[in-house]
Amino acid sequence: MRDPSQQYNERTRIASTLSPSLRRGIVAALLAAGGLIGSQSAFAQESGQQIFQKACAGCHSIGAGRLVGPDLAGVSDKRSEDWLIKFIRSSEALVKAGDKDAKALFEEFKMHMPDQSLSDDQIRRVLAHIKEKGTGATASKPEPAAAQAAAAAARPDPNQVQLGQDLFEGKVRMARGGPSCNACHDVRNDKVTSGGILAAELSLVFSRMGKQGLQSVIASAPFPAMQVAYNGKDLTEKEIAALVAFLQHVEKEHAQQLPRATGLRMFSAGVGGVIVLLGIFSLAGRRRKNRSVNQDIYDRQIRSE
Repeated sequence: MRDPSQQYNERTRIASTLSPSLRRGIVAALLAAGGLIGSQSAFAQESGQQIFQKACAGCHSIGAGRLVGPDLAGVSDKRSEDWLIKFIRSSEALVKAGDKDAKALFEEFKMHMPDQSLSDDQIRRVLAHIKEKGTGATASKPEPAAAQAAAAAARPDPNQVQLGQDLFEGKVRMARGGPSCNACHDVRNDKVTSGGILAAELSLVFSRMGKQGLQSVIASAPFPAMQVAYNGKDLTEKEIAALVAFLQHVEKEHAQQLPRATGLRMFSAGVGGVIVLLGIFSLAGRRRKNRSVNQDIYDRQIRSE
């Protein structure tokens, strides 16, 4: 049996050989797995309102207008309970199955609602809360298109953008100890270090969600993996504003960025390096051989004299 200290040293040695990006990816994968496993039990004894606040409020309101997703006031009058349970469980599965209502929602909002690991009873509690709170509520009118366009066109403060980039990359730590965004996400920008691929690529997320929607998602962390990663480590208002400004800036510069092909570039550089080294070794060996032969001829001539 191996000594425990030797096993620890071996594990430490192996971990040290992993690249920082790979280590971030492994950690993020473990967090995501833990989130999916633990979310069911976390919601088990909670009320419909509590579940809604944790799992839904980041993307939906009840009578306060559209956010990332639609306003849910009166949703029980528009859809059957059975359909709502299936949609909340997996909207993507309904879209793939050809459900017309699910496909219409996907085409309108340009994204799938994330799957929720909730039981039928928990979903019914959420629907009961929505119905109770939505009774008599009138959904706010969406912001006029001109106002939305003006908000999108407003250039974010450069200092906010820089802070958001530093927070995204982990160069500046979150005030409450939360992980950096690029552990799971990536953006296409030449000035930003490549991030993880375990979650959505965020280069064009600003136009899809809008400023208010992004603020809501970052503040409430509605996805299971985010809930685990940021449990008790909520971002401050300053950090949220900076990340939103950074993502807005990334989208504005998106068309000017060159395609990323880091793996191909590294492979090409490696092949080029090998060719150069082989050429150097070949020349060095040929020169050694030529000098050796010439020296032998010269020595023979001297001796013959």
